[in-house]
Parts: sequence; structure tokens; C-alpha cells
Amino acid sequence: MNTNNFCDITPELRQLAERCNNAATIDPSLFTKYDVKRGLRDLNGKGVLVGLTEISDVCATRTVDGEQVPAPGELYYRGYNIKDLVKGLTDSDHDGFEEAAYLLMFGQLPRQEELNMFRSMLADYRSLPTGFVRDIIMKAPSQDMMNTLARSVLTLYSYDDRADDTSIPNVLRQCMQLISLFPLLSVYGYQAYKHYHDGASLYIHVPSPELSTAETILHVLRPDSTYTPLEAKLLDIALILHMEHGGGNNSTFTTHLVSSSGTDTYSAIAAAIGSLKGPKHGGANIKVVKMFDDLKSQVQDWKDEEEVGRYLSALLNKEAFDRAGLIYGMGHAVYSLSDPRAQLFRTFVERLSNEKGRQEEFALYALVERLAPEIIARERKIYKGVSPNVDFFSGFAYSMLDLPLELYTPIFAIARIAGWSAHRLEELSYNGKIMRPAYKCVQEHRPFIPISQR
Repeated sequence: MNTNNFCDITPELRQLAERCNNAATIDPSLFTKYDVKRGLRDLNGKGVLVGLTEISDVCATRTVDGEQVPAPGELYYRGYNIKDLVKGLTDSDHDGFEEAAYLLMFGQLPRQEELNMFRSMLADYRSLPTGFVRDIIMKAPSQDMMNTLARSVLTLYSYDDRADDTSIPNVLRQCMQLISLFPLLSVYGYQAYKHYHDGASLYIHVPSPELSTAETILHVLRPDSTYTPLEAKLLDIALILHMEHGGGNNSTFTTHLVSSSGTDTYSAIAAAIGSLKGPKHGGANIKVVKMFDDLKSQVQDWKDEEEVGRYLSALLNKEAFDRAGLIYGMGHAVYSLSDPRAQLFRTFVERLSNEKGRQEEFALYALVERLAPEIIARERKIYKGVSPNVDFFSGFAYSMLDLPLELYTPIFAIARIAGWSAHRLEELSYNGKIMRPAYKCVQEHRPFIPISQR
């Protein structure tokens, strides 16, 4: 193959693509006729029940007179309300991601000696194989860090003498190693990309065993490895809030789906990374940041409710930003009245905005937070309420932490690997059947026609 035109979209390819598109056209009425749960959801947007889990619970409704009605959102990790967990962890003098990861994977809050052992094991695992950075991460760096992360995870298979062993002790070892290594794989991949593509200085800081996961990210990312306690705390809270969200979210369901085939840990986690990369899933906070950048350039007075409201209406009417008709960061597949993660995160984001002198930007976010649900309810027919989701504030928080846009979704993965690991272990422990949902074929049967008669 000629590599010079490797990525070209030729006229012949466009012709074939048109054929492919025509072949993929299905009469929309057939989905209703056969009661197809598109997106694995019913007509009310509720997910189709396909499995059971004890890891986390996402609650957005309550029962009133025998009917389900929208309620303020609640999120539970192993039965503990996320609000209680965050409060308990932030009241202490240590970072909480590792403690929450222990809870998800082992089903109970650790005693101090158990937490110390867990942290020590993660610190020991936070070391890449000899030559891995030079031979893998530095070679052909990708402009997308999620692709870099997936490639690195798949390559680690080659360094594991027990890569295909799906016994629980071995999978636990692999998962703990990946939890520990994700910050290095993500940040080193970014450093390589910035160096080779943008000519930036190359920084490969060696991790320090005494640092938490949040501190490690800031340590290996920043040239001087410095950060404030509030910066580390905010990032730690972000990791806790993003680490798990039920078995039905796209990337976690992918983990269950692929694990049910009996494949290795690296393949299952790489598949989950591919899912999380999508802008409808983990990449949503990037859209929020870019939307606000456009808003700031288009709106003269950030405090003018009418002017901001007109911009939001323009978004819905496909007249602003990417003309997709969406106000990014608003609404969620499950939550309606409120997303508990957004509520918890909001307080810490406001604190950091005060420390960073970015109060005006936070005030703009707060104004959009208040106006957007009213405008959406006025201009759109919605079957449930709409409120800010966790992505609404996370992008702004990451920008205040001086995290590059390229690392926003990998930060999500650094958090979510803990949840994926817990679900993979649960799937293998349950030893269920390989997942195989049904698809109804609506193509008519046809007789074969010899090529000379076509």
C-alpha cells in the first residue's frame, strides 16, 4: 500500500461509502413494530435490565402511589452514599481515591492497616517495564491520548507472563497494576506527543511512592512538580466522583460484555477505553469547555442574563457553536432533577476559582447552570427534568488545574479504571454466560444471482 495516500478519501471510496450508507438504511417504523429497545432503553429512556451488581447504585426516581417519579439524584458506592463518602474523605487529612478504590474492589471500607497495605502495593506497582517509555510510548505518539492509553494497555500484555490467566488472584494483580500505571501511561503519552509534535520540552518525572494518585498526576505532568494542597484535593475529589457509575454506563457495560467472553484483562480494559473515548461518554467535558470558550467570545456581558439566555437559545436552535442543538453539560441519561456528583464538585470548584482568581468565570458557569434548564424546558419537549451533570464543572476545574485539554478524558479513565476493575472481577467471579443480545434481521431473503446476470 502506498503510504502517501493512506488516509485519502478517494472518489471510489466515497462511492462505496454511499452504497454502504444505503445498505444500512432501516425503516424507523420497524423499531416500533418489533419493540426494539434502541440504545438498550425503553421509550422513557430507562435502561433495559441486563444484569445485577453490588458495586454501585444510580438513583434518580422514587415511588409515589405506585408510580416512579423524578427525584433528586443519589449515587451509592457499595451501599454508601457518595455524599457521605466525599464528606468523610475530605474531612480527613489524606487523599481518598485509593480508599474509595479499595471499597469498590473489596466491598468494604478498609481499616487503616488494610489501606496502608493497599497503598503500598499500588506504589510498588507504579513502575513501568524497563524500556517501555522509550520503546512504546515514545514511538509514533498519537495526537489522541486515549488511543495512546489503549495502545499502551494492549502492549502491556506482551510483558505479562500470565496475561491470559483469568483466575481472580491474577486478574486482581493485573487490575491493581493498571490502576497504579494509568497516570504514568496517560501523562507520559501526552509529554511525548507535545515533544515530538509541538517541539515542547520533554519531561519524564519518576513517580514518588509516597504520593497519592492525584498527586502523582500533578507531579509527573508539571515541569516543576509543584502543586497546592487544594489543587491535589480537588483532583482527588474529581477522581472519586468519576471512578464508578453503575454497571450500565457504556464503558462499564463494555467491560462486562468483553469480560463475559473470557478474554484477558488488557483486551477488556482497552475495549472500555475505546468506549470512554467517545464524545457521547467520556469526552463530553471537552465539549463543555469548547462551548464556554465560544460563549465567552460571543457574549459581551457575562452578567447579562438576557444576552446569555439568547446565546443558550441559539445553541438549542442550532445557530451557535457546533450547531448540534445541544447545551453541553446539561442533562443525563439517568439523572433528571440533579446529578449528585455535580452538586458535590461545585463546592470545590468554587473554592478553587477563588484561589485562582477566576470568580467571574465561575459566576458565568453558575448563571448558565441556572438559566439552561429553564430555557430547555421552554423550547424543548422533555419527559423528565434536566440539570447540570458532572461534566458541566469538570472541564472548568481541569482548566484551573492547568491540565491540558488532551488529558481531560484520560483523567476520566484514570478514575474509572477502578470501577472497571471492580466490575471485571465481579463478572469473572459470577462466571456468567457470554453476553449475546438479539438483533432482528429485517432483510428479505433473496435468491442468488450469478455475476454474469447482475
